[in-house]
Amino acid sequence: MTAIPLTWLYVPGDRPEVVSKALVCGADVVVVDLEDAVAPDRKEYARTATAERLTDPQPVPVHVRINALDGPLATPDLQSLEGLPGLSGLRLPKVTAPQEVVRVATRGTAPGIGLHALLETALGIEHAFAIATAHTALQGIALGEADLRADLGVREDAGLDWCRSRVVVAARAAGLAPPPQSVHPDTLDLDTLAASCARGRALGFLGRAAIHPRQLPVIERAYLPTPEEIEEAEQIVKAAATDEGAQALPNGRFIDAAVVATARRTLSLADRDRP
Repeated sequence: MTAIPLTWLYVPGDRPEVVSKALVCGADVVVVDLEDAVAPDRKEYARTATAERLTDPQPVPVHVRINALDGPLATPDLQSLEGLPGLSGLRLPKVTAPQEVVRVATRGTAPGIGLHALLETALGIEHAFAIATAHTALQGIALGEADLRADLGVREDAGLDWCRSRVVVAARAAGLAPPPQSVHPDTLDLDTLAASCARGRALGFLGRAAIHPRQLPVIERAYLPTPEEIEEAEQIVKAAATDEGAQALPNGRFIDAAVVATARRTLSLADRDRP
């Protein structure tokens, strides 16, 4: 994947027709869900349908969220996905300890497939950095906020801010990409989604998971730099090209190596969809 992913669209694994639509709706990554989105009596069908879909390469990267690692369904999920050309990543739900990541990474069933750990409990948050550094196959961590809310008994959104910052810091400390935000459950209230994305961006997240295609352009707009941000970043990078030391721009803005690094990240995001 050459473009920086900003949108991660979840679709139920037992709805092949929905998966087909998701693959062409503009999401950067499609996440086929075998876990929460699938009823217990549909688990086997979801697994089979997903494996059939992924026997061929897909138009966009496809990740699969398998069932709980401490339950009886994770092993057959992993076995069914072994060696599939259309599989780009595995999302591991409710990870609470690094050993869980290591067990999946060392199975040998999905060599070269990136793992992404979802932290959805208080214990997972406490072990965030240990999980983020558990194995070289791990490419990212993220929150699962619905389950985390239930575990913590949190009702107000602000009650999760410490957990959000904890996961952002753990990811960056481990050398991983900034995590995407968890899903926004209201698929019709796009104004609240936009405000929530702005808050997430301020906390250090990059991109967001979605559960409906209409959420994708809102997320993308929120996380792509504005024209003003691009212009400022270009000025900073241009100034740094002529003088690598700390300096002040004509507008009085002081820049140093850290500011230049941030500017380059901004321009990388701005160029993500350009050839």
